[in-house]
Amino acid sequence: PDPFPLERYQSSGLLFSRCYLLDLPWEDVLVPHILCYLPLQHLVSLQRVSKQFHNLIKVYLSNCRTFNLAPTSPCIPKEAFCSMLKDNKVLQNLSLQNCSDWVSDKELLPVIGQNQHLQRVDMSGCACLTRHSLVAVSLSCMHLQHLGLAHCEWVDSLSLRSLADHCGGLQSIDLTACRQLKDDAICYLAKKCSNLRSLSLAVNANITDESVEEVAKNCRGLEQLDLTGCLRVRNQSIRTLAEYCPKLQSLKVNHCHNVTESSLDPLRKRNVVIDVEPPLQRALVLLQDVLGFAPFINLQI
Repeated sequence: PDPFPLERYQSSGLLFSRCYLLDLPWEDVLVPHILCYLPLQHLVSLQRVSKQFHNLIKVYLSNCRTFNLAPTSPCIPKEAFCSMLKDNKVLQNLSLQNCSDWVSDKELLPVIGQNQHLQRVDMSGCACLTRHSLVAVSLSCMHLQHLGLAHCEWVDSLSLRSLADHCGGLQSIDLTACRQLKDDAICYLAKKCSNLRSLSLAVNANITDESVEEVAKNCRGLEQLDLTGCLRVRNQSIRTLAEYCPKLQSLKVNHCHNVTESSLDPLRKRNVVIDVEPPLQRALVLLQDVLGFAPFINLQI
C-alpha cells in the first residue's frame, strides 16, 4: 500500500474520498511539480519504499534536467550513479563537485555522450578524470555556457583548445589551479569564446600579462575575473583590463604582488569590487592589530 495517502473532503462534509500520491499523473504532475523540489538524497531513499516508488523515481531520473551530486556524492557508489543516469538524455545541468574520490572517465563519458543539451557542467575537484572527459564535453555539448574545472590539474592546452573550438557560446569557466595551462591556451580561449562574462585563472603561476590583455581585448563583456595568486601579472595588464572591459564588476588580485594601487584605483572609481584594500585602509588594519584599537585619523587633512 502507498504510505502517503491524500485525503479529500467535500465541503458539505457528507462525502469522503481518499486517493494516494501515486494515483496522481506521474509525468504531468509528480515529476515536474513535486519530485523536482526534493533533494537527490531523498529521492534515492524514496526508491526503496516500494516497487511503485522505484518505478516513479526511475521515470523522474530519466526526465530530470538537473543532476547535482555535490551534497550526496559520498553516499552514492559508482554503480548507482551509472544506473540513475543511464536512461537520461535531457540533462541541462550536471554537477559532479566533490566526487573526486570515485568519478572517472568510465562513468562520465556515457553520460556526456547521450546528453547533448548540457548547458552547465561542474567537474571541479574531480581528480580521477582525464582530458578525455573535457574533450567529450567539447564535442558533445555545443550549447555549453558554464563550465567548472577548478583544481582539475589534468586539464591541458589541447583539451582546452578543443573546448574553445566547439563551445564558442561559453559564458563562464573556472580554471582555478589548472596548472598545466599557460598563456597560449588562455589566449586561444579568449579569441574563440568572446562571450565570456566570468573567468577564473587563480592559483596559476604560468599566467602572465599576455593572458590578461588578450582576455580584456577579446572579451569586452567580462564581468568577473579572478587572478588570485597569479604572481606574474603586473599593472600594465590591469590597465588594459580597465580600458577594454567597461562591464567589469569584480576583480580578485590577492597575492598578485606586482599589481599596485596605481592600476587598481581607476577600477575602484568605477565601483569595481576588488578583494584588496587600498593602501591606507590596509595600514589602518595593521595598526589596529598592533595597537589593539583603531586610532582616529582625520582623512580630510
